[in-house]
Amino acid sequence: MEVRARAPGKIILAGEHAVVHGSAAVAAAIDLYTTSSLRLLPAGEDGGAGAVELDLRDSGLTFSWPCSRVRAALGEVGGKAGAPTPCSPDELAAVAKLLEGQEIPEAKIWLSAGLSAFLFLYTSILGCRPGKAVVTSDLPIGAGLGSSAAFCVSMSGALLTAAGAVGVAGGSGAEEWELFGKDDLELVNQWAFQGEKIIHGKPSGIDNSVSTFGSMIKFKKGELTNLKSRNPVKMLITDTRVGRNTKALLAGVSERASRHPDAMASVFNAVNSISEELSSVVELAAEDEIAITSREDKLAELMEMNQVSAHTVLEKVATELESHGFRCFKVEVGGRGLQVCRA
Repeated sequence: MEVRARAPGKIILAGEHAVVHGSAAVAAAIDLYTTSSLRLLPAGEDGGAGAVELDLRDSGLTFSWPCSRVRAALGEVGGKAGAPTPCSPDELAAVAKLLEGQEIPEAKIWLSAGLSAFLFLYTSILGCRPGKAVVTSDLPIGAGLGSSAAFCVSMSGALLTAAGAVGVAGGSGAEEWELFGKDDLELVNQWAFQGEKIIHGKPSGIDNSVSTFGSMIKFKKGELTNLKSRNPVKMLITDTRVGRNTKALLAGVSERASRHPDAMASVFNAVNSISEELSSVVELAAEDEIAITSREDKLAELMEMNQVSAHTVLEKVATELESHGFRCFKVEVGGRGLQVCRA
């Protein structure tokens, strides 16, 4: 049986980076997805133990680890798909050993963290069973749209489904996207967060949470509050094609906070106030065009970006940006989170 799970990217409307220092942040799922497909395989026909394989379809890269080598490096791990235990330094060192010999292009050395997260999640949930995972994505990497979280969430969803640890709410098994129950989503989110920690060091947990649960949320000190937007919110997202390193950005904010604690405390308080007000604006009902425009103006002011709702203007702006080499995404904000399909 093949299991496919897809998880959305995200956009943070307010509070990015400050959220790890206790400020509130507002984030929402966007309708761009990462899909992880998983097929468990029998042991090698030659009597061997088979292999764990990861096919990153968009990059044209495939990585493979013989199960015998995985077992030699990690021992008889995994097969326990309950609440996760964080990856220990010893486990991370063992996983790093497994990356040796893999042909990772120098221009894509950042893949190492993602491969480490994959190996940790796979072996922790399924042990050293042979299998093949294929990953495809609508999301640009390193653009602040939660590509790593969508990868960890979709992969955790596929692995936990294959292990029988979670099941879709409907349980029909039909070849269509289905939703998980709340408790199962909680478990997937816990595992995805462990993968995010391997990739980013000390993430806030907001990216994996919004990718798992979808919709629009306010996130503060680990507490998640669902926001109910009364009207659809659409945005034009522009990818400048200039990469960013979330781990480095978070470290930079923390360093500045340690050097200027009083000043940065004021900054974090201001960010928190913006996020709290934005949460209230999102949930306001807008019954007519004037009210909708007023609501959008408030959101635009709080986010310090110009949102245009007229379709013709939106198309013109997107065309102009794309003519200069940028990549544009017209997305709907606040959609569904993790979904699964069993073929």
